[in-house]
Amino acid sequence: MAVLTDYTYVFALGTIFALLEAFNNGANDVANAWATSVSSRSISYRMAMMACLVFEMLGALTVGARTASTIKNGIIDADSFRDNAGVQLLAFACAAAGAGIWVMYCSRNSITVSSTYSLVSSLVGVGIATVGVKGVRWGWYDGNGIGAIFAGLLMAPVCSAAFGAIIFMLIKVTVHMRTNCVTWAVWTSPFFFLIAGTICTLSVVYKGSPKLGLDQKPAWFIAAVTLGVGFGLCLLSALFFLPFVHARVIKKDYTLRWWHVFQGPLLFRRVPPPDAYAARIPNYAVVQHPSSETESVRELKVLSPDLRNPDRITPSAYNPEAADYDKMSIRSEIVPVTQQRYRQLIKKAEDRHHANLRRKNSPLGWAMRVLHDNPMGAGSIHELENLKTFFKRIPAMIVVGLFYGAEYDIHTAQIGIEGTPDGLRMSRVYSQATKYPNQVEYLYSFIQIITACTASFAHGANDVGNAVGVWAGMYAAWSTGKPAAAKESVPLWQIAVIALTLCFGFITYGYNIMKVMGNKITYHSPSRGSSMEMGAAITVMVFSQYKLPVSTTMCITGATVGVGLCNGTLKAVNWNRVGLVVLSWFFTVPCAGLIGVSKANFVAPEQAALPQPLTLIWSDDKKIFRVHIQDNVDPSDKPDESVFEPLLVFSIMPQGKEPRVEFGFAQPDHRTADTPGAVGWESWNIERGSAGVSGNPGAHTC
Repeated sequence: MAVLTDYTYVFALGTIFALLEAFNNGANDVANAWATSVSSRSISYRMAMMACLVFEMLGALTVGARTASTIKNGIIDADSFRDNAGVQLLAFACAAAGAGIWVMYCSRNSITVSSTYSLVSSLVGVGIATVGVKGVRWGWYDGNGIGAIFAGLLMAPVCSAAFGAIIFMLIKVTVHMRTNCVTWAVWTSPFFFLIAGTICTLSVVYKGSPKLGLDQKPAWFIAAVTLGVGFGLCLLSALFFLPFVHARVIKKDYTLRWWHVFQGPLLFRRVPPPDAYAARIPNYAVVQHPSSETESVRELKVLSPDLRNPDRITPSAYNPEAADYDKMSIRSEIVPVTQQRYRQLIKKAEDRHHANLRRKNSPLGWAMRVLHDNPMGAGSIHELENLKTFFKRIPAMIVVGLFYGAEYDIHTAQIGIEGTPDGLRMSRVYSQATKYPNQVEYLYSFIQIITACTASFAHGANDVGNAVGVWAGMYAAWSTGKPAAAKESVPLWQIAVIALTLCFGFITYGYNIMKVMGNKITYHSPSRGSSMEMGAAITVMVFSQYKLPVSTTMCITGATVGVGLCNGTLKAVNWNRVGLVVLSWFFTVPCAGLIGVSKANFVAPEQAALPQPLTLIWSDDKKIFRVHIQDNVDPSDKPDESVFEPLLVFSIMPQGKEPRVEFGFAQPDHRTADTPGAVGWESWNIERGSAGVSGNPGAHTC
C-alpha cells in the first residue's frame, strides 16, 4: 500500500519523540549500567563512553529485535486498530512522547527511573485512549502481555540481587578469605571470561537476531557454539590475560603496557625492574589519599577514618566493640554543616572545577572561557546587549553540552558532603564494608572491564529493542499504509540509529544520573562491582531471551543491594537512596501513562478512540446470532441500505438453516439537530426473529 502522506507530520513528530526517548534512555539507564564500573575506579568515564559505543551496538544488532517485537506488538493488540494505520501511528507517537518527556524530566533532576517501564506505561495509557481498555493485553499472553512485563518489576531486582550475591560470595570464599588472596585472585581470573563468553554467546545464538539467521538453529548447534566460545575465551585468557596480570600484580612490573599481553606465557619469564617492589598500585578506595585527590574531592570529602586507608580491614567486620568505636570516632570528627553552608560548599567546589576546566587547552576549555568572559548582563534577555551576548554564547553552550560530561567529577558527587545527613549516612554505610587488599582490587579492575562490557552488551540487547519498538511500529504504519503486522521484523538500520542515540545520551548527559548511583547505595570496589555487573547482565539476558522488556536500572540496583548485603549487615546499604529509587519506579507508571493519554487526546481528540462496532443480537429457535457493524461512512453522506452492510459477522447458526439478515435504517426525523449525520436506531428489520441493539447506537455516526 501507499505511504500515508497525510500523516507524514505525525511520523516526523513521532520520530523526534522516539529519538528523545532513546537519548534520555541513554542518559538514565545506560548511566546506571556503567555507574558501577566508574564508581569502582576500574574504568574512566571516557573509556566507558568508548566501550558503550561498541557493546551497545553489538547487543542491539544481535539480540535487540526480540524485545522490540514485544514493545511493538505485545502491549496493544494489533487487531484492535482494525486496519486503521493512522490511529496506530498516532498511538505510538504519543507513547514515545509520554515516555520521552517523563524520562527527560527525571534525568534533568537526577531521578533514577526505568526507561523501559516509562515506555510500557505510556503505551498502556495511549492504548486505553485509542482502542479502549479491551484493546490492551492485560494478561500474561505467553510472556508478552502487561502482566508478564510488570511481573518483572518485582522479579528482576530480586533475581539480579541473588545472582550478584552468589557471584560475590564465590569471590569472597575462594579469594578474599584466603591467606594468599592475591595469588588466588590471579589464578581464578579466567573463570570470569568463561561466564561472560557463555552468557553473551548464548544470548546471540539462542533465538537471536532473525536478520542474522540465528532464530531457528537446532539445540546441538546452540550448545556447541555456546560452550565452544565460553571455554575458548577461558583458554585464551589463561594463555594471555593470566600471565599479564601475574606480571603486573604479583611481580609489580610497572613497565608493562597493554600490547605486552600478546606475549602470553613468555611474560612468566620476564624479569621485573629492580625497583618494582616500590611500584605504586592505583588506589581503589572510595576516597583517595589527599596527595592524589583533586581540589574538589578535598573540598567535599567524607571524614571517615575507614576510608583513608584502603588496605585496612575494617574492625567492625570482626569486633562489635570496634564497630561502636568507629561510629563514635566518625560522629566526633564531623561538625554539622547548615544548608546555607552546604550550598556554599557545592558552589565553591563547582567554581573551582570550572576554573580548572578553563585552564585546559581543549574545546571544552575554550567554551568555558567564552561563557566566563561573556556573562549575561542585568535586565531581561530581550535587552539588546543581552541578545548580543546570548548569540556569542551559543557555540560555547553547544560545546559544553557535548563535552562537559567527560570532565565531570563523578566520585566527588557520590561521596556526600561532610556534616550533612547524606554525608553522615554515607560514612556509616562505608564503615560497615570490609576493605580488601588493594592488590586484589587492582586485579579485579581488569576483570570488571570484562563484566562492564558484558553488562553493556546486555543493555543493548534489551533496552535498545525497547526504544526502537514504537519507532519501528510508526515506520511500518506510515510506509505501508496499514497497521504494523504482529510478526513484522524491525529494520536493522532503525536499531543502529537508536543504539547510537542511546550512546550519545550517555556520553553527553549520563553524568547527571551517574552521580547519584554507585557509591550512593553501598561501598564499591572492583571485586564488588564486577559481581554486581555480572549479576545484572545474567538477569537482563535471561529476561531478553523470553522477550520480557526488563529494566536495566532495576537489575543493577538489585545486584548492588545484593552485593552490599554480603557485608553481613543491613547497615551496609543506604536504604534511603534505595527507597527513593524504588519510589521513582512506582511513580513512573501513572506519570508516563497520563502524559501519553494527554498527548493522544490533545493531538487528535476526535481520533482518540476508535469507534466500537455495534452489536446486533437476535434469537431464532433458541439460537443466538451476533452481527458486528462498524460505521465507516462520511457523516455528510445520506445513509442508504449499503451503509449497514456488515463488515464482520459472527453467528451460531442451526444446521441446515442459512438465515439472511436485512438491515433497515431509521427515518429522517430521528436525526438530531446538534449532531448532523447521527441516526438513532430504534429497531432493525430482520427477516426472521426479533432483534435488539446493544450499546448506544444513537451515539454512532454513519
